[in-house]
Amino acid sequence: MKCQILHSSHNRLRVHILRSRMTLAQADILEYYLRSKPFVKDVKVFDRTGDAVIIFTDRAKVISALSAFSYEDKKAAALVPEHTGRELSREFEDRLFYMLARRIISKRMIPAPIRFGISVIKASKHILEALKSISKGRIEVTLLDAVAITVSLLRGDHKTASSVMFMLGLGELLEDWTHKRSVDDLARTMSLGVEKVWLHNGGNDTLVPIRDISEGDEIIVRTGSMIPLDSKIISGEAEVNQATLTGEALAVHKNEGSYVYAGTVVEQGSCVIKVDKITGSGKYDRIVKMIEDSEKLKSEVESRASHLADKLVPYCLGGTLLTYLLTRNATKAVSILMVDFSCALKLAMPISVISAMREGQTYGMTVKGGKFLEAVAEADTMIFDKTGTLTNSEPEVAKIITFGENDESEALRLAACLEEHYPHSIANAVVRAAYERGLVHEELHSEVEYVVAHGIASSIQGIKIVLGSYHFVFEDEGCTLPEGEQKKFDELPDEYSHLFLAVGGVLAAVICIEDPIRKEAKAVLAKLKDLGVKKIVMMTGDSERTARAVANKVGVDEFYAEVLPEDKAEFVKRERESGRKVIMIGDGVNDSPALSEADAGIAISSGAAIAREVADITISAEDLNCLVKLRELSMALMKRINSNYRTIIGFNFGLMVLGATGVIAPTTSALLHNSSTLAISIGSMRNYIE
Repeated sequence: MKCQILHSSHNRLRVHILRSRMTLAQADILEYYLRSKPFVKDVKVFDRTGDAVIIFTDRAKVISALSAFSYEDKKAAALVPEHTGRELSREFEDRLFYMLARRIISKRMIPAPIRFGISVIKASKHILEALKSISKGRIEVTLLDAVAITVSLLRGDHKTASSVMFMLGLGELLEDWTHKRSVDDLARTMSLGVEKVWLHNGGNDTLVPIRDISEGDEIIVRTGSMIPLDSKIISGEAEVNQATLTGEALAVHKNEGSYVYAGTVVEQGSCVIKVDKITGSGKYDRIVKMIEDSEKLKSEVESRASHLADKLVPYCLGGTLLTYLLTRNATKAVSILMVDFSCALKLAMPISVISAMREGQTYGMTVKGGKFLEAVAEADTMIFDKTGTLTNSEPEVAKIITFGENDESEALRLAACLEEHYPHSIANAVVRAAYERGLVHEELHSEVEYVVAHGIASSIQGIKIVLGSYHFVFEDEGCTLPEGEQKKFDELPDEYSHLFLAVGGVLAAVICIEDPIRKEAKAVLAKLKDLGVKKIVMMTGDSERTARAVANKVGVDEFYAEVLPEDKAEFVKRERESGRKVIMIGDGVNDSPALSEADAGIAISSGAAIAREVADITISAEDLNCLVKLRELSMALMKRINSNYRTIIGFNFGLMVLGATGVIAPTTSALLHNSSTLAISIGSMRNYIE
């Protein structure tokens, strides 16, 4: 591609693309192509001028990359996400330009009598909105606007009426843009990523990257898995959680012939689906709808502000009437009408929340609404699952102890064959150990059954295979030890967690799992205490011995061992009923009931898909310090909302006083009011944690 260097400095380059016109799509392709280069720190492409500003670490490589670039390059085009925000920005830029242009042309070229007639026609819209509000028994800000405009027109002051309507229109446009831009930024970060899927190919299922999937391919989805693409079920049945689409938490039964959508989660069952759309069509739009419509977005502080805004309208009208009665000056009275608390309160508060949610993404956390940030800020109790949460997200297979005539490698291969269908930290450890030993396997088993918090059952050539906890293998399934190996079983090392594998009702091997505590866990829990969390609890399905050792090392206040999923949920419920604000942190299918029961459920990103779906917040698996950032961000959000609240009330009340005393005119009141609303809203988009 040919381009001209307009300016160059030590690590910054401004270039002009030598072509007559650059489309929005072409600008996106160039920008994301350059962003993908490791030697480019930042880049901004300006489609109107055809320029690109590039911040780099290696100038020669940037020049080389620009020379090799082509808009027709399919790999470069594939880097561009479904929505980039560029089209949204262009839309509002154009709308603002045309609004200002119409205003200037109207004032300069249209005669005054005609402008008066246009003002009357435009005023009818505001009057109708006010009448609709009154007919519904509501006194809202639209009534203030209509009264101000009507009074100005009745006094023959069409300039003031026109200016007021222009400022209202400009304010609405800027408020609309600010809100939509915030929602767009957040929605683009909330992509529903699924990296690999099970491709169904006769009796041989294969784990493949999702990019290799085409329309018409068949995929297997099982309990706890996310449906990666819009598809139709061709066999099997499942209970599917569709909260990302409908907001409804109850699972929907799906069977052969049913349609399933990208981003929904299989709560129970398994099925084979045929891919209909490889893009997961409508995913972005569904996320935007969820953000805008869901009541989850509103915290109690937001709701209070919104209700207060409507309650203050009658007082504004009363103040206007009182000012007129005392001064007999309509201009002073109209100045009060130009100021209301509604716009700023109803816009700045949600934008504060959306900005906090967007900033959370930079720290590896996805938050589904302000309600949950408020819960985190106020939480006094945090409950942690142990495995994959307080302990390392990547536990390791320490050793394999075989029984009978079974082979160690064969036992691990068989365990990995079953475990890879149900991602969990321990399952991942087994699969990884098999991979590291080069144990490649074929899918020989029949349908796999997953029993939550217990284990997995399947069969090979008619022989039943079970894998899981002692309780599941020996008590539920009634498996036995090989003859003469009781002593060997009694001497299993205590320092490890144990995964029992039985073939044909007889123990074949015990896989010893080393579950190292996260190096940052103790410090993170101490920091959470410093940030006001009064009680930290650990709950696990592991033995009392293992649980106690971990609890002592990380410094929790209480711990509970050998608990089932329903036990965790019941404990959360009891804590909430006692008046505590409870946060639950977990990563597995078995944590899902407790995550749902908590004031805010937090899932680890590497855990089961159903846990991430049920949870209100998802955090990175890399570092538990993310929880500290989440607490700090939540507390900073509540502080900013309360600060905005005080600023809006104080500033707008001041404008009312200045208008009532004649210090400022109605148009100035409107200008200052809308400017302050925009300034507070933009200020609310700033980062919370510096």
